[in-house]
Amino acid sequence: MKSILTPLGPKADKDTVRRHNLSLVLRAVRDEGEHGEATRAGVAARVGLTRAAVSSLVEQLMAGGFLTESGKTFSGQAGRPGTALKVARTGPAGLGVEINIDYVSVCVVDLAGAGRIRRTEHLDNRGAPADEALARAARIAARTLDAASEQELRPVGATLALPGLISGGSVRQAPNLGWNEVPAQELFADALAALRPGRPALPVASENEANLAALAELWFGDLDDVRSFLYLSGEIGVGGALVLNGELLRGAHGFAGEIGHVVVDPAGPACRCGSRGCLEQYAGQSALLRAAGIEGPGGAPGMAELERRAAAGNPRAVDAIGGAGRMLGRVLSGAVNLVDPDAVVLGGIYRGLMPWLSPPAAEELSGRVVSGLWSPGGGRLRASSVAGDAARGAAALVVQDVLDDPVAYAEPVGAAGA
Repeated sequence: MKSILTPLGPKADKDTVRRHNLSLVLRAVRDEGEHGEATRAGVAARVGLTRAAVSSLVEQLMAGGFLTESGKTFSGQAGRPGTALKVARTGPAGLGVEINIDYVSVCVVDLAGAGRIRRTEHLDNRGAPADEALARAARIAARTLDAASEQELRPVGATLALPGLISGGSVRQAPNLGWNEVPAQELFADALAALRPGRPALPVASENEANLAALAELWFGDLDDVRSFLYLSGEIGVGGALVLNGELLRGAHGFAGEIGHVVVDPAGPACRCGSRGCLEQYAGQSALLRAAGIEGPGGAPGMAELERRAAAGNPRAVDAIGGAGRMLGRVLSGAVNLVDPDAVVLGGIYRGLMPWLSPPAAEELSGRVVSGLWSPGGGRLRASSVAGDAARGAAALVVQDVLDDPVAYAEPVGAAGA
């Protein structure tokens, strides 16, 4: 009988245990800081370590630039007041770079999860050579890194948020960009390094943009206690991501969530992916603007015009959004029946269209989901929060790595004040 257990790793030594405990303490201070003030005693009680052990770990984290002290805190009980601890607002941070069809957005997130810097440029990346589009994104990222340095932030890594199938640092296929087998990580890293001569190369990772937007929603959104949800990102295409019990489901090869290429009608319009009648041909940005009779380059101006017309009661605009909502509801009902999430979150262009998109989508879900839990007005179909976007999720993914192993990202000796 084959074992289904994870292979055992090596025995943990003292250094491994200490690194783990540093992560526990850093996360505890960050979490406590979201609800009040953190103290050594409070952290010790939360993580199950002695006060002396926590004090030693706190001193190491302060020396590494991860924590700061901010005066005394009073518990109202007998004894000396504690010293309030906070996650540092300077030092290690994450850089997120979203390259989408018609824009590039770059974000810096600090250790507390706060978005500190944001730069977005509307660019038409369709038809542009991949190396050119990535070089443009690198130039925006380089300017953002300079701005971060002015705030004494030190991004220790970058994550690219990219549409399409992402694997091993490459874009296997991004139909709306026209990219196939593009080594995006390498091209971006080389372009960024060339713009910052004499500085250490920034480690670069990559992930599907819908996955990162879903993680941003999980970490920063308004989901309350929802830990299992399906996220849809509406842009030129339609991306999807599934979070189950607080964990992103990537699939066996990292390609899970491509809901935009679920076939709605086999005889429908041709899709860039090579199939016909995919969901994005009915609910993507181009399809919506075309159905509403809005001509021009599309993008943010086109979507703003669609919202303006819908708000004014323009029948064609309202019908276009309603038709997209019905198609979304039909496809979503199959996904809901399959994975049973607590909620469906609609992001990207869908967020602003919810007044007209949600009712027909909710009606389809109500009539097709077998559990009977998806009645209209039940609150399970919801708009994404303002905080949930791919660039922020990408930056926060770097921060998660720092929180997991702060020792690996401690400030280099002699770097302070450089």
